Amino acid sequence: MELSNISQAQKERLSHIDFRTYFLGEIGRSDLVARFGIGEAAATRDITLYRELAPANLDYDTKLKSYVKSESFIPLFEYSPPQVLAALSQGFGEDFIGSHKPMVRCETPAELNWPLLPVLAVLTRAIYHKKVVKIRYRSIGSGLSEREIVPFVLLDNGLRWHVRAFDRNRQAFIDFVVTRIADPVIVDDEPKEHELSEADIQWNRIVEMILVPHPNLPHPETVEMDYAMKDGALKVNVRAAAAGYVLRRWNVDCTENHSLEGAEFHLWLKNWQALYGVENLVIAPGYDLSKGAC
Repeated sequence: MELSNISQAQKERLSHIDFRTYFLGEIGRSDLVARFGIGEAAATRDITLYRELAPANLDYDTKLKSYVKSESFIPLFEYSPPQVLAALSQGFGEDFIGSHKPMVRCETPAELNWPLLPVLAVLTRAIYHKKVVKIRYRSIGSGLSEREIVPFVLLDNGLRWHVRAFDRNRQAFIDFVVTRIADPVIVDDEPKEHELSEADIQWNRIVEMILVPHPNLPHPETVEMDYAMKDGALKVNVRAAAAGYVLRRWNVDCTENHSLEGAEFHLWLKNWQALYGVENLVIAPGYDLSKGAC
């Protein structure tokens, strides 16, 4: 049977099988039942049909009692990085079948780079199954190196995608730029307790930031309206590991005396003291490296 002869509804279910297998590494009847509200018999027929269309893509794991990604897996459907990342990060349905058109005219800033899907797929499977990954990583400071990492979350800083992971080389939790990762391979090794997300202090610490209109603005009420502020302030809770990204993305002046000038600074971090101990503030507007604080 060919895809062209299959109904749209069944194509979407086949796409779900393909997507979960590619990016999460496994698929079971219960996944289809939960996603589409179909019976187990129908889910079995869908998996059987998928195996007919792509016989080399799935292996049956008797311990898990579900199908897992084979070593010879080749995606049955085509995916684009924006769709994949929207499905992974925002929980949208991964219905990639057919054309998708905006309901109204929209224009968004151009994206200059996207992660390679084969790289992203290995990382997401490792995150999903809590596995160790061997990578080749190229950094601006040290060039090319080989690392073993334990990834646990994808991070979008507004400019590019990172994966936060424990780095066995540096024995620390750090953020890796996904587009700088090459040749990722899942390693047959279980992460140690200190390598899991529960041990990442910066990830588990929550920082409350109080953002207010920048005191240098002539009409602060405009900014209050922009951000739906209440009583002239916007309270935002962020993980310490992501605080620097948020401050840079929104051009928040985090100096003690709101001293940054420029039309791009609409917000000031009123409780700048809350940032003590946050590690990635070197990218935050107004960060004073010599003082170790904003």
